[in-house]
Amino acid sequence: MTTKSPHTYLTDILNARVYDVARETALDHARLLSDRLDNHVLLKREDQQPVFCYKIRGAYNKMASLPKAQLRRGVVAASAGNHAIGVAMSAHQLGCRAIVVMPQTAPAVKVEAVERWGAEVRLVGDSFDGASEYATNLSRRENRLLISPFDDPAIIAGQGTVGMEILKQSLNPVDAIFLPVGGGGLTAGVAVYVKQVQPGVRIIGVEPEDSDAMYRSVKAGRRLKLKQVGIFADGVAVKQVGKETFRLCRDMVDEFIRVSTDEICAAVKDIFEDTRTLVEPSGALGIAGVKRWLKEQEDRGRTVRGKNLVAVCSGANINFDRLRHISERAEIGERREAILAVTIPERPGSFRRFCSFIGNRQVSEFNYRYATDECAHIFVGVQIKERDEIEKLVTKLESVGFPTLDLTDNEVAKVHARHMVGGRAPGLEHERIFSFEIPERVGALREFLDQLGSNFNITLFHYRHHGADFGRVLCGIAVPPEGRTAFKGFLRNLGYSYREETGNPVYRLFLS
Repeated sequence: MTTKSPHTYLTDILNARVYDVARETALDHARLLSDRLDNHVLLKREDQQPVFCYKIRGAYNKMASLPKAQLRRGVVAASAGNHAIGVAMSAHQLGCRAIVVMPQTAPAVKVEAVERWGAEVRLVGDSFDGASEYATNLSRRENRLLISPFDDPAIIAGQGTVGMEILKQSLNPVDAIFLPVGGGGLTAGVAVYVKQVQPGVRIIGVEPEDSDAMYRSVKAGRRLKLKQVGIFADGVAVKQVGKETFRLCRDMVDEFIRVSTDEICAAVKDIFEDTRTLVEPSGALGIAGVKRWLKEQEDRGRTVRGKNLVAVCSGANINFDRLRHISERAEIGERREAILAVTIPERPGSFRRFCSFIGNRQVSEFNYRYATDECAHIFVGVQIKERDEIEKLVTKLESVGFPTLDLTDNEVAKVHARHMVGGRAPGLEHERIFSFEIPERVGALREFLDQLGSNFNITLFHYRHHGADFGRVLCGIAVPPEGRTAFKGFLRNLGYSYREETGNPVYRLFLS
């Protein structure tokens, strides 16, 4: 790949062929969010594109530049979803055959969108990297051009038109632009344009904590490949960023911010409340980044007020069934809900007394389980207004003799226990509890159970479907002393990410 100068990129962006198919999307004022954050927050609405994401810009700019003979041979692409849709629409527009390779975990809404534009879809692997390897081999074998999702100057230039529009549309000088980062094409394109036209604008890349390949690579000074990526924000689930995108992002992006799943879910809700639009998780990364960045500035003693902050809403291709998971986690991500484990005396009037100390707070969830003749354990969700309210409530309950644990950041509590409180099995021996992550695709749960086999006795099992996210399994297994060596070997060879939860207080209080 030929390395291009920033000036050449500027020329390429100004002359990019994107508006044959793409729209100049709106730059909307997020009024509610602006009022809450005391800054002027703007949303660059790439969810308004004909394919509901910005990827059509780069895909079409690349494919429209190809010789007719190349187009007649057809193209191949690998994508977790949005690039696939962009390639499919571009191929339809240009009269070109396209084969698109997508991971088996790709959201159904994205797979169906690709097929509607007439491209052939092949589902391969559990992540983008597996699909990419297959697509690379296919392009060589059939002499079809591989359309990269991000690591191509024409793709980068196409995505850079987003930055061009932001600077043109903003009525006031922009202070910072927050961009979702996957392979880096959008961030590189916007950065290389903005830094030449208005170099004082801060470019801030935003990644999920479990898919932070660019952050780690820039920090290390070289491209790193992650062993595993979280796919909740499937649009940015990339194990390794591109060579050219890394070069540009390393030189031109001011900083990178990592956000949690809960913060992404809260940002999806924020955007909905301002626009009545449901964006996909990767489309909410920009807003999640704005909120995290402002909080970090506050923690450092810096007051940020009245700034013009732009967040790119990169896409809205979301499976409807994922909204259940997002809604559950949004309040926690915004710190509007606290999850507590409270121990109360097992005697008349204890419930009433507990509720009196909760006060006028809205109780979002309440699970009770008899523990002994002396005490009972309560799993409760409570609506809060301020972040420090959790600590104050815990202190208050403790002071009146109600031992309390804050479980707001406990994954086992949020994903599993809130659906399981009330189930106990007395007399179990040698039980150990593990959480596993399995690919969220058809047949994955059966494959996981096949791996468990009949060598060990399962004492507890909880699984819940969360759309395109990893499937979370909580599993109890009886491991007698004589079987510990064999069990270690089983875990080592299982092939799934796992963590022992036997010492988790949620297990001790509600499930053991």
